[in-house]
Amino acid sequence: MTAPSRKAAGWEAIRKDAASLVPPPFLRDYDAERAAFTWEAARAELDGLPDGGLNIAHEAVDRHASGPLADRDALRFVRADGEVEALTYSELARRVGLFASVLRELGVARGERVFSLLGRRPELYAAALGTLKAGSVFCPLFSAFGPDPIRQRLLIGGGRVLVTTRTLYRKRVASIRHDLPELRHVLLVDADGSPEPDTLDLTVLLDAARPVPEAVHTRPDEDALLHFTSGTTGTPKGAQHVHEAVVAHWATGRYALDLHPEDVYWCTADPGWVTGTSYGIIAPLVHGVTAVVDEEELDVDRWYRILAGQHVTVWYTAPTALRMLMKAGAERAAAHDLSALRFIASVGEPLNPEAVVWGRDVLGLPVHDNWWQTETGGIMIANYAAMDIRPGSMGRPLPGVEAAVLLRGADDAPVLRDGEAVPVGAGEVGELALRPGWPSMFRGYLGEDERYRRCFAGGWYLTGDLASRDEDGYFWFVGRGNDVIKSSGHLIGPFEVESALMEHPAVAEAGVIGVPDPVAGETVKAFVELRAGAQAGEDLRLEIIGFARKRLGAAVAPRAVEFVDALPHTRSGKVLRRLLKARELGLPEGDLSTLEARP
Repeated sequence: MTAPSRKAAGWEAIRKDAASLVPPPFLRDYDAERAAFTWEAARAELDGLPDGGLNIAHEAVDRHASGPLADRDALRFVRADGEVEALTYSELARRVGLFASVLRELGVARGERVFSLLGRRPELYAAALGTLKAGSVFCPLFSAFGPDPIRQRLLIGGGRVLVTTRTLYRKRVASIRHDLPELRHVLLVDADGSPEPDTLDLTVLLDAARPVPEAVHTRPDEDALLHFTSGTTGTPKGAQHVHEAVVAHWATGRYALDLHPEDVYWCTADPGWVTGTSYGIIAPLVHGVTAVVDEEELDVDRWYRILAGQHVTVWYTAPTALRMLMKAGAERAAAHDLSALRFIASVGEPLNPEAVVWGRDVLGLPVHDNWWQTETGGIMIANYAAMDIRPGSMGRPLPGVEAAVLLRGADDAPVLRDGEAVPVGAGEVGELALRPGWPSMFRGYLGEDERYRRCFAGGWYLTGDLASRDEDGYFWFVGRGNDVIKSSGHLIGPFEVESALMEHPAVAEAGVIGVPDPVAGETVKAFVELRAGAQAGEDLRLEIIGFARKRLGAAVAPRAVEFVDALPHTRSGKVLRRLLKARELGLPEGDLSTLEARP
């Protein structure tokens, strides 16, 4: 047994010794709990507002601040220098109320949209929740966006307010301000008494405000959040979500993330994306747990220090980050006491089986994958804490969620019989679909009603993802509909090939595409990034191809392998297969500044 393996075994022993202190996982009887579950019962777990109202900020902050959790840490911000600033639920409520008051004084109306362009800092969280408390609509922007994607989203969203920093305003917004006639107010969080022209000093406004005591009595179906998605193929789409989404955030925090009252939770996603809002802000606060926020970007040793130093119990991160930790080596993990960890989950893209095994061998815990999209607003399918993981599987649907794999016709549209979509058999590939009706389902694409209607057919929401379902009800991701490779009559999912390649000891990461072939239609080509110490060359190329053929068969394995120093990624970490294909075919690469990824 290697030293890291001994360490993992030691952490497992510590966890077993402390079993009486660890709460039992939810969904221990999956079938029984699914049968008994109703969304009405889930909503009853929340506080609610008079006359049937529901407001996310009230459920996430106010009800805790006025109860026994008032002095518990709601958020812990780890600064760049390692210092920690903690906000209790009562202090967070005060800041949220002040921001809501500022919006009221500025005349920002109920339903108007407030945008943020901020890193992971306290002002972002106060702005997000203060906007919701005021009855306005919150829309986060990724702080690394350039001027063009910022302008697109502000124009589409009709942004009335933008909260940002002096530096980001100067670099990204000032030059496009004249293109944004509906943007009435730009609030700088760090103006220090001397704001830029045509901006306001948020600190001055907050100092003059009095906290709004109660949340606006928004209806459950009233707009709360606007999340943009899929900027890779044209104009970004603004997915509209409502206050009722908080019911799904509560349910998925319980079942998919196994959140219990005493947990210290860390979601590494940036709040500029839907994951960072739904599961970096709302879900943990609704459950009254302590959420850790790292203000810096990924650094292997820093992340291990945070996990150990903050005694993180539940960790929600991304496959890209896990692959970086894997690449850094098990010894880096062995230098830190991670025994507080009891549950690890992954989001952002399908999780390669190798990462699940790595988590078990190095951290003493497997990594639980789950699946959802910006449009679903919350986790829909997951590997649960109480269930055995099937590495490479998305898991099984959440209570209250009905999922199916539908037959697709030659035009890639679902096959309908008597108006109903037709499911495929176990093990067959089709389009993953969900029965509409869960609370966090998006209610439209802003200003694009026809585009929204096309997402539904035969009584199902069509996700655009291809998947299969095994006889035990586990779902398996195959690929995005436009990523799947069609070769000699086979439908080949890039994820399956990439996962097999990553099992080779020399491979750190892989990206797989289809390239045109006059006979097969397409053949599979892999771009491979090697681990430290591996030497690229013809012998290794042939070895990797042979390795893949043994695992996948000749029809599915790549026929060509190209070594690259680094694979291109979207800003949220997914391998940019589109860019790999464009480079391979000599096509224009497009404007990469607009790229974003689904959760």
